[in-house]
Amino acid sequence: MKYPFQQLQRTHAACLDELKRAAAEVIESGWYLRGSQTAAFEEELSAAMGVSESVATGNGLDALRLILRGYIELGRLKEGDELIAAANTYIATILPASELGLKVRLIDPDERTMCLNLRDAAHAASGNTSVVAVTHLYGNPSWDEDAAAELRQRGIIIMEDNAQAIGASWHGQMTGSLGDASAQSFYPSKNIGALGDAGAVCSSDSQLIAAVRSLHNYGSDRQYLFKYLGYNSRMDEMQAAFLRIKLRRLGEVTAMRNRAAAVYNASISHPDIQTPATLDGCTQVWHQYILRSPRRNELMEYLRGNGVGTMIHYPIPPHRQPCYEGALEGSYPLTDRLAAEVLSIPIADITEREASEISDIINSFPKN
Repeated sequence: MKYPFQQLQRTHAACLDELKRAAAEVIESGWYLRGSQTAAFEEELSAAMGVSESVATGNGLDALRLILRGYIELGRLKEGDELIAAANTYIATILPASELGLKVRLIDPDERTMCLNLRDAAHAASGNTSVVAVTHLYGNPSWDEDAAAELRQRGIIIMEDNAQAIGASWHGQMTGSLGDASAQSFYPSKNIGALGDAGAVCSSDSQLIAAVRSLHNYGSDRQYLFKYLGYNSRMDEMQAAFLRIKLRRLGEVTAMRNRAAAVYNASISHPDIQTPATLDGCTQVWHQYILRSPRRNELMEYLRGNGVGTMIHYPIPPHRQPCYEGALEGSYPLTDRLAAEVLSIPIADITEREASEISDIINSFPKN
């Protein structure tokens, strides 16, 4: 395929020698968990995110789970409390809430951004609502400070699922630092990806961070003394070393994605295809570049036939998944429509020339 959807070998080519040196240093150190690389990465991530502290975890799902579990241990959440999230999200946003006995309530996203509209969430919140999960889907910031202030005044926790948006900002403030706590994912395909799996919790709430730090280490905050029934969710030293290198390249990676997205935004023009929108004052990081088309499946096959790799994020929304059958009440017509219309095209590590060539192929898609 001439234009693969993503090539991780290409992603790593620019820093391959650094990654190899880092791997050798970790191997030779003889220390593979809870060491200097992880501690340094947590400090560097906190500085980049604009928060006081971070806890490196095994993956992004665990980061979400640890935030909610931390608030349960601190007495701010309890079984049966309600969590509001956008219906158009990856299932990981809500899985930990269900596992921990919270009631999940979904609402349709904003038509323009395809993300949660925080104003809609504030309007939907009831006396039983204790958490709103804000997912900055596709790398697109989703925020409304007036709505956030209203939720805070009502004692409602705002948890950011920042898995796809590291480096994005809202009026100059980094996503992942806007709410009470945020979860990061460093799955290999993310803008900053591990060479395995990893995640992190970021927050300026010192009590939450202390609880999370204990919970992610079996529930222990000192050796052989267990305060909580915890988990084993610790980032290893190898991934921390790799991610320190990747974090230093975040600006470069974001700039490359922005240049490709700018070409797409300026070049794609087709009556059956809609390009994505970004709210004023927001800086996107383009984890995915999402097209919408009522002829999505035709377009996908056309692009494949012309050498362009694509993916669908996401073809089956959470409320349609077998594991949630009968558990998520309500209808979500916009989310169902998005599941039938969205199509992701290459954005990772592509040049402006490649973006222009892909745009030409898209524009040549036969019109109805």
